[in-house]
Amino acid sequence: MIELDNISLAYAGRTGPVLALEGTSLSVGQGEFAAVVGPSGCGKSTLMKLVTGLIKPTTGTVSVDGAQVHGPVKMAGMAFQNANLLPWRTVTDNILLPLEIVEPYRSHFRAKKDEYRARVENLLSIVGLQGFGDRYPWELSGGMQQRASLCRSLIHEPKLLMLDEPFAALDAFTREELWCVLRDVWQRLNFTVILVTHDLREAVFLADTIHVMSARPGRIIDTRTVDFARPRDLDVCYEREFTDLVHVLRNKIAEVRKA
Repeated sequence: MIELDNISLAYAGRTGPVLALEGTSLSVGQGEFAAVVGPSGCGKSTLMKLVTGLIKPTTGTVSVDGAQVHGPVKMAGMAFQNANLLPWRTVTDNILLPLEIVEPYRSHFRAKKDEYRARVENLLSIVGLQGFGDRYPWELSGGMQQRASLCRSLIHEPKLLMLDEPFAALDAFTREELWCVLRDVWQRLNFTVILVTHDLREAVFLADTIHVMSARPGRIIDTRTVDFARPRDLDVCYEREFTDLVHVLRNKIAEVRKA
């Protein structure tokens, strides 16, 4: 589904060029849940922008679904640490926003609005927000806003979902609750996921594969397969094998921070 081949990216800094990524290669299969972890400033978010075509590499190639990326990838949905819901629009209208502005949905929006609203209701039901479509963002808790943001990223039925620390600002209990929501949505809709996170427990609980990045200039230095059976319950987080893998990842990141 995703291939990054020997990617490097340099950008102009105040005192000269900054090398953000160097010799980075990554492969993610169709329907796979991949996580990317690493020290702050290693280029995790830059990697996301490259995959979705928001920026271009200095060298190397990026391919998604068999085609080389030269611009924004329309098949991708994105969610971030902040829900960024428009306060003057209801939850339903916030979720519908991508269909109003992105082709080919934009051209058919008025004719298919009832169909699209039904799609919103289905997503709200999946994430546990049924009955909240007419509420405004300021009437929702932080966790509920993130659920709505997840619905917005999925409304156009993307083949690829890119998540940039979507639960980092939430309390521990809400974060774990949304891990389970994301787990269930992914297993039900069968899309490909790349999750960027600093939370190693989150990565191990959710992912099939975890890629560890070096300090800047970033590159993939280790890849770990997560073998815990699915569907995973939160109880797995307290098993010895789970905590051992978390410690291995933490030690690896500590090594690259000192390098």
